[in-house]
Amino acid sequence: MTKRWLFSAPVDLAVFGGTAVIALALTLIAPANPSGEPAWTWITGVLLVDVAHVWSTIFIVYLDPFERRRRPALYAGVPLGCFALGVAVYGSYGGGTFWRIVAYLAVFHFIRQQYGWVMLYRARNGETDRRGRWIDGATVYAATLYPLLEWHARLPREFWWMRERDFIPGVPVEVAEVAGWIYAALLVAYVANAVATRSAAWGKHVVVATTAACWYVGIVANNSDYTFTVTNVFIHGIPYLALVYMYARNAAREEAGAGAAILGTRSHARGILAFLATLWAIAYVEELLWDRAVWHDREWLFGGGFDAGDWKLVVVPLLAMPQLAHYVLDAFLWRRRANPRLGRLL
Repeated sequence: MTKRWLFSAPVDLAVFGGTAVIALALTLIAPANPSGEPAWTWITGVLLVDVAHVWSTIFIVYLDPFERRRRPALYAGVPLGCFALGVAVYGSYGGGTFWRIVAYLAVFHFIRQQYGWVMLYRARNGETDRRGRWIDGATVYAATLYPLLEWHARLPREFWWMRERDFIPGVPVEVAEVAGWIYAALLVAYVANAVATRSAAWGKHVVVATTAACWYVGIVANNSDYTFTVTNVFIHGIPYLALVYMYARNAAREEAGAGAAILGTRSHARGILAFLATLWAIAYVEELLWDRAVWHDREWLFGGGFDAGDWKLVVVPLLAMPQLAHYVLDAFLWRRRANPRLGRLL
């Protein structure tokens, strides 16, 4: 019997569908100021989800003895390389260019993750037809690229990806409009293909539908920093945390290590609590360092800071390194050809 879910029907529907429903529901209580973001949005969306999901990579790489032994040069070289390149870019071109590059890397990462979910579902369902693969891939790419083209064509907006003015202006509105028609055609093709093949890959359909809804509502239909945050971060970070937890828990059962010590053989409830508490503590420390040394935005949460001055050349790339390393390592961890344990541990 074909298994149509990555984890199980309740878990998949909760982390993909439930997260999107909550995110869309939260858009109904958006603040009147479009550029305003309530404190709770930043704490839950950025600190507890976005930053935490970046650090979750340590559970399946640096806290996993088998994985560390399998590719030691890669796992040592990626953070060092990201830091060195960050220093080179920041020192040569300044903070504006540095954050613009990081923003586009993040955009690529977010897009590829939605595509990756669809491909994981296709693999789980045993879908090998080329036409279906093309339609599925093109549809999820269009669901993310069309809103981004609209964003670029209508700059400036009341929100940004990383820092203000990080996207390059100048995309003609006509290009975005044509992309919208192509996107609509692909949505029709996706539905038609699902009906023609009698596809019951409900998990895949949920991912495509929630991607389309959240990216459209968060970027095209609204011009609000709050709305963009709740629709963008939650559907990206929460499913990823669920994926890493399941993978790391199964890996911890195979070989003892730091990850096993945290997750162990305890109940799922205790394991999830230990997993999240570890990540939230690390995320808080990282954001404390960012705020005290660089941003100085949230003294109410992190206390007073200091001016890093010329040391920003080192401090900014160093603090951004976990995020950049997360982007790079994801390309190796979630591809079956690059990770022979992927099928077994999921």
